Amino acid sequence: MSVQVPREAGEFLVDTFPKDFVWGCATASYQIEGAWDKDGKGVNIWDTFCHEGGHVENNDTGDVACDSYHKYPEDVKLLKDLGVSHYRFSISWSRILPNGTKSSVNQKGIDYYNRLIDALLEANIQPFVTLYHWDLPQPLQDLGGWPNEALVEHFVDYARVCFESFGDRVKMWLTFNEPYVFCGLGYEYGFHAPGIKDTGRSAYQASRTVIKSHAKTWHLYDDEFRAKQNGKIGITLDSDCFVPKDPNSEADKEAYNTSFEFKLGWFANAIFGEGNFPKLVLDKVAAKSKEQGLSESRLKPFTEEEVKYIKGTFDYLGLNHYTTRLSTPGYKGGEADVCYLADRAVEEETDPAWERAGSEWLYVVPWGLRQLLNDIKTRYNNPPVFVTENGCSDRENAIDDVKRVFYYQSYINQTLKATKQDGCNVKGYFAWSLVDNFEWAMGYAERFGLHFVDFNDPERKRTAKSSAKAYTQIVKENGFKEKPANM
Repeated sequence: MSVQVPREAGEFLVDTFPKDFVWGCATASYQIEGAWDKDGKGVNIWDTFCHEGGHVENNDTGDVACDSYHKYPEDVKLLKDLGVSHYRFSISWSRILPNGTKSSVNQKGIDYYNRLIDALLEANIQPFVTLYHWDLPQPLQDLGGWPNEALVEHFVDYARVCFESFGDRVKMWLTFNEPYVFCGLGYEYGFHAPGIKDTGRSAYQASRTVIKSHAKTWHLYDDEFRAKQNGKIGITLDSDCFVPKDPNSEADKEAYNTSFEFKLGWFANAIFGEGNFPKLVLDKVAAKSKEQGLSESRLKPFTEEEVKYIKGTFDYLGLNHYTTRLSTPGYKGGEADVCYLADRAVEEETDPAWERAGSEWLYVVPWGLRQLLNDIKTRYNNPPVFVTENGCSDRENAIDDVKRVFYYQSYINQTLKATKQDGCNVKGYFAWSLVDNFEWAMGYAERFGLHFVDFNDPERKRTAKSSAKAYTQIVKENGFKEKPANM
């Protein structure tokens, strides 16, 4: 059984992480680069989604964003000043392959990432590269997007170009960032690009394509590149921490398990567990499909051959975590609804005592990260984990961001407890985000950055916040040599 973490932060732990612990910051191409149509870059689904209008707060776009395409040397300096050892960024597929396929290699796009990688290495910062952070080339969406399994080969072709172009210097790779989000918000609810609402079907099909794309890319790297490039490759999955609303209720305990399997387990069970979607998820979707008069389940399991090919395709798990939910049985829609939420049939609530951040969904619950790391340890045999995103939003545009300072100190301290006291195999931590950026459907209204960006300034001036100074101190000490005065 996993460690049952008390539902409060508990005593602050004064201790340090292992000597080889990785510290970093994270960003994503569409959120910071700008230069959306410069130097041969093709159109991606977020370009299209934003330019259609009506999808993003204030009709903001990523056309310029932080202008990191031109200002990357400044971002490298920010990283160096923080003292981090690694920078997690993503490559824009459309900047490398403008039409999404290997027939359209754009050398100017490759040159940009070469400049960035070389600047990082010169600053003694290691690149930690995500191949896909939600910005699918529009021509591939025109083929049907992720629900179309033809994308498996296109993704593997794209990955090959990246390994060949950058793998001599990039030693840490991630295939996908948060497939739960881009499958669900992109194809189930339509809140994110490409804005499709095909409930109970397309997101499930997209998940099959993504998992198969990941597995084939892992095997490509393992078979053809690992020996000569000496790198590693994994995937980043996101999850809230889920706990039973009433820890003494068997129904709530079952609801917690359902929440976990329908979110993290949806992707993790295939790669880090049994090689297939979780049995609970398959059974629930199959039962609902049968009730709805369908001849087969809306979520097709992988074949025995596919299971063998997918299982174990990881060197590490990237984990994005922000907040916690209390699970209890229930679904507020109609019995005949064909959708993910009806399949899951769990209500996920929050505690009125929890403080909310600047995002409607983000509540500050530090112990949740420790509990989630323990759940991963128990369910997936303690794989190496990098916390590839963790952070706090605000809408106040504050330089003295005291809430974010507390968030980082408390969540990192819970990570320390999971590592040193619980034996969780945590290898590193990446703060989200290096700079304020385009926050998807929230545009520039919500800020996650350690550095304030003035989006009204054509120069996109960056200014260090109090959280940058606090994070620098944690990185320098490799943890906590004393309890912070504000804790």
